[in-house]
Amino acid sequence: MTVTADPLVRHALSGRSRRGNPREHNARLPVAVPFPVAIVASAIAGGMLDLGYPAYGWWPATFVSVTIGLWTLRGRSLPRAFLISLVYGAAFYFTHLVWVSRFLGPIPWVALAGLESLLFGAGGVLIALAYRVATTRAGYGYRAITPVLVAGVWVLRETLMGSTPYTGFPWARVGFSLAESPLAEAASWVGTTGLSFLTVLVCASVVEALILRRWEPAAAAAVIVVAAIAVPLFPTEQVGTMRVGWVQGNGPSGYFDTRTTGDIMRAQEEATAPLLDREMDLLVWPEGAVDADPLRDVAVAGRLDRLVQGAGAPALVNAATTRGADTFNTSMLWTSAGPQQLHDKANPVPFGEYVPDRWFYEAIAPDLIGLIQREYTPGSNTPLVNVGDVPIGLAICFDVIYDDVIHQSAASGAQMFVFQTNNADFRGTDENLQQLAIARMRAIETGKTAVNVSTTGTSQVIGRDGQVLAQVAVDTTAAKITEVPLRTGTTLAVVLMPWLGWTLSIGTVLALLIMSIRRRRLHADSQEDGWMKL
Repeated sequence: MTVTADPLVRHALSGRSRRGNPREHNARLPVAVPFPVAIVASAIAGGMLDLGYPAYGWWPATFVSVTIGLWTLRGRSLPRAFLISLVYGAAFYFTHLVWVSRFLGPIPWVALAGLESLLFGAGGVLIALAYRVATTRAGYGYRAITPVLVAGVWVLRETLMGSTPYTGFPWARVGFSLAESPLAEAASWVGTTGLSFLTVLVCASVVEALILRRWEPAAAAAVIVVAAIAVPLFPTEQVGTMRVGWVQGNGPSGYFDTRTTGDIMRAQEEATAPLLDREMDLLVWPEGAVDADPLRDVAVAGRLDRLVQGAGAPALVNAATTRGADTFNTSMLWTSAGPQQLHDKANPVPFGEYVPDRWFYEAIAPDLIGLIQREYTPGSNTPLVNVGDVPIGLAICFDVIYDDVIHQSAASGAQMFVFQTNNADFRGTDENLQQLAIARMRAIETGKTAVNVSTTGTSQVIGRDGQVLAQVAVDTTAAKITEVPLRTGTTLAVVLMPWLGWTLSIGTVLALLIMSIRRRRLHADSQEDGWMKL
């Protein structure tokens, strides 16, 4: 009989006692770091992950953080894996989302960060399970798929957290932290979801290399990184340009700002005035720049008529509109003939733009919930407007984080994108910079230029490579005209966008189920062999 020197294999082959003996069961797991060490390391790693996102943008911190987080889960029992991942998630989300407290105080911040931490912890259980079923089988070839399974589970967690509850919150995906990195352009091929998968795959491979003391996983990680850096942008074809005027009015557009009706629009009009004697093809205002319903208010509609007349071009504006019994967050292409095309925000923000299950939450925090008077209805119209023969993709504020909104625009032939947003409620925080990083990744994914316009900043024009072509600083009143490239073609990332996350997720779950069944059968066979020898 050949005796292997690999301690993990010895663990996998050790102990043929009766099922149900917890000591023997734990002996078959890979060696884990001490639990107190794992808790401390997980807390440090969770806090470190925030450094990968703006305002810091230290993208290597993402790789270090994820590597440490996976290392703490390898060989861990499932209950302890939940606690370790919960600590990691809390250290990250309570830091990363602190800007939420700027709007309605600490309760929404604690609620959102707490929920995300719990969901993150649940995902840690599945990662520990992936390690269990993949590393307790003898043979390096069998365990070589461990990094793939772990990366698949990470994507499963991101996919579920990005879709539920209440439309989910896909804000802090690992791929979004790499906007400043040399790997970002790979997103034009595999999208943000694919970039998350590759990042975790690299980190999981490093963990295997360090623990197994083998060079193959490290070599695989190096190949992935080099390939991601070397791959060029997915090609899209420039078919012309459009002169776009964009205005950051810096008006009193926060939810609790002191103002009277019309103050925000007046600030936008004043900021736009220097552009009105210059040639442009489209004028863009940010989300909420029209603070009355122009579909019902004749006076406001008249002001927009005069605006497009003075600009000599249609204006893409945004306002809360009421149609029938429903209120929408609506972007309108306003022309000399009035509002010709509308798009309503597809994913109103829970507890910001509407309160889901209001009766339930009012029973818990009536004073807090009572402050939220807005009840926007989700829109169902295509996030696209046509300026002449140029289709322009849209995303209103946080809709930029939802793949389905971006995909629908891109698949409909958008030649450029406009992202309208209002960051006034989060002045002095990292929120606007985090959203900018997401907008940059969207430009890369789609291969199209994006005009990202905010009420209070920051605002910018982003090239298809994610680089900022023009910008306006936060809390600044400014108006610019930019020659925006128009491009056609569909990137591979756009093609993969609707199904990659779910395919990786479902495939990983099926693989875990199959491997778990085979592991149980192997265990049962080993018991039978042991009894026969007796």
